[in-house]
Parts: sequence; structure tokens; C-alpha cells
Amino acid sequence: MKVKVVVFGILRFPAENIELVLPHLKSFVDATREKDNCIAYDVAEDPFDKGLIRFTELWPDRESLQSHLNADHVIPWRDSAKKYGLMERKFSSYDLSSDEIPV
Repeated sequence: MKVKVVVFGILRFPAENIELVLPHLKSFVDATREKDNCIAYDVAEDPFDKGLIRFTELWPDRESLQSHLNADHVIPWRDSAKKYGLMERKFSSYDLSSDEIPV
């Protein structure tokens, strides 16, 4: 499947809440990978900034991304994020206009 849309994002939680957030994040990521037609959906806590979670998403088209944003499993995740003190959320998407170029 060809990548046409890439998303980069961050969420920031209080460092002391990160262990409480992770089980909810795992459920959300598992559902996204299983149901939302993503090519890749990668999430990791920044090892140098406790509480910062980075997202990298690859999508075949804008429609798939939009469907993901409206999916049923997004609402429980957003509720959990608020419950555990979401402090910052920044996501940007980009349309790719060329084929993959290995580096």
C-alpha cells in the first residue's frame, strides 16, 4: 500500500501519570492498527523527556485518516487522556507528493 499522508504529533502528560496513561494508549493504538486502515501507527515515549509521547502515522489517503479521527475507539482514548492530565497536543499532517526515497 502506498503512503500518501504522514502525520507527526506529540502528547504531553505529567511525568508522574505516564504509567497510568500507557495501558489506555496501548488499547487505542492496538485498535487503530487493527481497524483504521493505517499503514503504520508508531508511538513512543521520548526517553529524554518523561511524559512526552511521540506519534508517527502513515496513511494511504486523507479519507482513511479522517475515518480514524472519527472512529469509535478515539473517544475513550481522549477521555482517558484528559483524565490523566493531558497538557499539550500537537499534530500535523502532510500530503506526500513523491515516492519513497531511502536514505
